[in-house]
Amino acid sequence: MSAPVPSGRWYGQSADVAFDVAGMQAKLLDLDRPCYVVRREGRIGLASSGEALPESSADGQADLLALVKPLPPRLLGDSSFQDCYRVQLSYATGSMANGIASESLVTALARQRLLSSFGAAGLLPGRIFAAIQQLQAGLPDGSYSFNLIHSPSEDALERQTVELYLEHGVRTVEASAYLDLTPHVVRFRVAGLRKAPNGVIERDHRLIAKVSRREVASKFLGPAPPAILAELLAHDQITSEQAAMAGRTPLCDDLTVEADSGGHTDNRPLVCLLPSLIELRDEIQAEHNFDLPVRVGAAGGVSTPASALAAFVMGAAYVVTGSVNQSCLEAGASAHTKTLLAQAGMADVMMAPAADMFEMGVKVQLLKRGTLFPMRAQRLYELYMTFDSLEVLPAGERERLERQLFHRGLDEVWTDVQAYFRERDPDQLHLAEGNPKRKMALVFRWYLGLSSRWSNTGEPEREIDYQIWCGPSMGAFNDWVRGSYLEAPEARSVVDVAWHIMRGAAYLYRLQELRLQGITLPSAVARYVPQPL
Repeated sequence: MSAPVPSGRWYGQSADVAFDVAGMQAKLLDLDRPCYVVRREGRIGLASSGEALPESSADGQADLLALVKPLPPRLLGDSSFQDCYRVQLSYATGSMANGIASESLVTALARQRLLSSFGAAGLLPGRIFAAIQQLQAGLPDGSYSFNLIHSPSEDALERQTVELYLEHGVRTVEASAYLDLTPHVVRFRVAGLRKAPNGVIERDHRLIAKVSRREVASKFLGPAPPAILAELLAHDQITSEQAAMAGRTPLCDDLTVEADSGGHTDNRPLVCLLPSLIELRDEIQAEHNFDLPVRVGAAGGVSTPASALAAFVMGAAYVVTGSVNQSCLEAGASAHTKTLLAQAGMADVMMAPAADMFEMGVKVQLLKRGTLFPMRAQRLYELYMTFDSLEVLPAGERERLERQLFHRGLDEVWTDVQAYFRERDPDQLHLAEGNPKRKMALVFRWYLGLSSRWSNTGEPEREIDYQIWCGPSMGAFNDWVRGSYLEAPEARSVVDVAWHIMRGAAYLYRLQELRLQGITLPSAVARYVPQPL
């Protein structure tokens, strides 16, 4: 251990000075108290009590080499995020689709005053309504949000979801996977604007926009487009007063910068993307001078104390975790899926076609270890791009699809597809009439869509076809917790994971502060190991 010359004297109880690794870790983890680095009788140790005295003092019991102030996890990030959502940390969990971010997951976090978002994407309105009822009944004062996913292939579903949120008083929405603004997401935001008696614009509907592209971010950071406002006005979906207020309000309250994540992702590195979008926010804020600037948070690759700390140091107002929560007890995923996730390494992921944007060639990031889904999905997209209809597929290809992927004839699959879309979005069937290419896409999307549900429900005969959204952060998390109580998926709680990431980030920040003061502690001290809370 190296140390600089003394900066003062320390006075306290000698028994409070720790010289061993475990003792020093305990002092650094006492985050609500200062930490003193002292030298006594030639030995360097840490203390969390006592008093720092001037260098000229002769009363001290030991040389004071360095000092770090208290750093409870709540001080990381932007406190206005905590105030806005009535939570105790600048931390949130993202909305994993198809109810993977389940009612149980949201409830567990909300009861500890931590923000989470229900995974409404991919669910029918009836299922979303059931979640709204359950969460509103169980968490009348809780802080949580619901997902709103861009659905360019199923516009009616996005519209129905927004109408459901408006009708039943959902106040906070996490908007994700948007390629451009739609009237539906703008409607949700603007319909919640009202003017207080003092003239201040109140935002009764909170919007958290998750983006990975600068051009999309700029649309959420600025006011709603006049053309969309005019359309909403024409259909009596907002008032003229709300339209006027929308011109003086950013479309979102919070912008989550999504880097290399599971599911929909552009695989951008956080160290490049986050500073760029913070700078963009500052430019747009300077132009419009909004009363409340948009906060910018970080997601994608955040799953360890070190990655969370890196995001905060780069200026993130809050951090959002994703893939890691899918491996936790409360997630709406099967035990087999959670086991595969807990075994994943950082390289065990790949890109494959997305079910909801299949025809557009959009891809999602998935786990490839223990499943053949990514390769099979890619083959479906290749067939879609090569052939114009199911009828012209080579006999061998058709036979392989029916036997290996669909486990039934393609005509039977089409019958199932028709039944599904009659309930979900009949317009999709109208678009497929007389359009064999569209029909082929809907049949292929049958497999792509069900594969994630098989993963969630634990369909035993379909384990090789599980679609498991996952980013490299899952492997980083597994590396971090290896050897700790969080290594086993049956011991992973979303609340424990949240607190350990944030406590660990504060712990590592204190270590960095000591390094900047010339203190280098043993490498064993520099590792934050999760212990049961």
